Amino acid sequence: MDMHSRSPGMVLRSLVIGLTAFLTVVDLFATQAILPSLTRHYNVTPAAMGFAVNASTMGMAIAGLVIGLLSRHIDRRLGILLSLAFLAIPTTLLAIAPDLTVFTILRVTQGLCMASAFALTLAYLGEQCSAIDAGGAFAAYITGNVASNLIGRLVSAGVVDTFGLASNFYFFAALNLAGAVLVYFTIQRVQPMHAMPMAGSPFAAMLAHWGSPALRAAFGIGFCILFAFIGTFTYVSFVLVRPPLSLGRMELGLIYFVFLPSIVTTLMAGAAVNRFGTRPAIWGALAVAALGLPLLLSSHLAAVVAGMVLVGVGTFFAQAAATGFVGRAALDNRGVASGTYLACYFLGGLAGSAILGQLFDRLGWTACVAGVGAALLTAGMLTTRLRLPPESS
Repeated sequence: MDMHSRSPGMVLRSLVIGLTAFLTVVDLFATQAILPSLTRHYNVTPAAMGFAVNASTMGMAIAGLVIGLLSRHIDRRLGILLSLAFLAIPTTLLAIAPDLTVFTILRVTQGLCMASAFALTLAYLGEQCSAIDAGGAFAAYITGNVASNLIGRLVSAGVVDTFGLASNFYFFAALNLAGAVLVYFTIQRVQPMHAMPMAGSPFAAMLAHWGSPALRAAFGIGFCILFAFIGTFTYVSFVLVRPPLSLGRMELGLIYFVFLPSIVTTLMAGAAVNRFGTRPAIWGALAVAALGLPLLLSSHLAAVVAGMVLVGVGTFFAQAAATGFVGRAALDNRGVASGTYLACYFLGGLAGSAILGQLFDRLGWTACVAGVGAALLTAGMLTTRLRLPPESS
C-alpha cells in the first residue's frame, strides 16, 4: 500500500474498525456500572471491588507487551479471532464466581484476551493504513472504545436490574462471540499484510523504542490517561449512589450517557491532529478534562454530570491522539511500539484503581479527584516531548 495516499472505502472500514473495537473492549468498563451491586454481593469495600473489577487492566498490560514482542510471528486475523472467541470463556465464568479472588482472576484472564485482540488490531491498522488514513483509523478504533463505555454500561445496568448479576455476564459472553464472528467475515477480506523484517530481537526493538524521548513520553501519557479515567469513572459510581445524589441502579446506568459526546468528539481527533498537530490536540484535550474536575465535587447532579462529560471527552480525545502518534513515530517494529504503549496504558489503569481507590477509602472523593488532576498535569508536561522524527513526515 502507498503509505501516503488515501485508501478507498475508508468510511466503511472505519465503521468496521469502530464496531470491532466496541466488541473487543465492551467487557472492560461495563462492569463499573454495577460496582455498587457487586460490592454488596461480595460484601467488600469500594476500593477492593474497584481493584477487582479493574484487574482486567493487569491482564491487558501483560498481553499488550507480550503481543507486541511476538507480533511479527502472529497472524493478525487468526490472533484477533481466537482472542475474542476465548474471551467468552472467562466472561461466562464470572456469572458463577464464588468469591472476590476468583472474580479477580477471571477479570485478569478477560484482560489477557481483550488486549491480545486490541494490540493485534492496532498493529494491523498501523501496517495497513496509509499515513493519511492512519489518524482517522485510530480515531475510529478509539471511538468504538468510547461507544463500548456508554452502551456497555447502559446494557449492564439494564440487564442486572431486570435479570440479575449472572445474566449480565452471560449476555456479554454472547457479545464476545459476536466480535469473533465480525472479525471472521471482515478482516479476511482486507488485503493481507506483508511482514516487515526485523533487525535484531523484539526485546531489542522495545529497548530502542524506549530510547526515543518522544515514544517514551507517549508511553507515559498513555499511563496517565487511563490512570485519570479509571480514577474518575470507577469511584464516581459510589458518589452517585450515596446521599445527596442517591441514584438507583438503573439511574446510574443512564448517567453514562455522559459518554455520548465523546463518541462524536473522538472521531474528530484524527482531523484535529492533522490540522493543529499532536501536541496542541493533546493539550487541548487534557485542558477540557481538567475543567471537569471541580464540577465532580459538586453536590448537584447536573454539575457532576457535566464534569463527567468533560473528563470523558478530554481523556478519550487525548487517547486517540496519543495512540495515533505512536503509530506514526515508530519508524519500524510498530507492533512492538503499540504493544509497549498498551502495556503502559493499562498499567496506568491498574495503578489508578489501586492508588486512587485507597485515597477514596481513606481520604474521600476530593482526594481522589486531586489525584486525577495530578495525572492530567503530568500528561500535559510529557506532551511537550512529542515530536515526530523527520523520516515519518
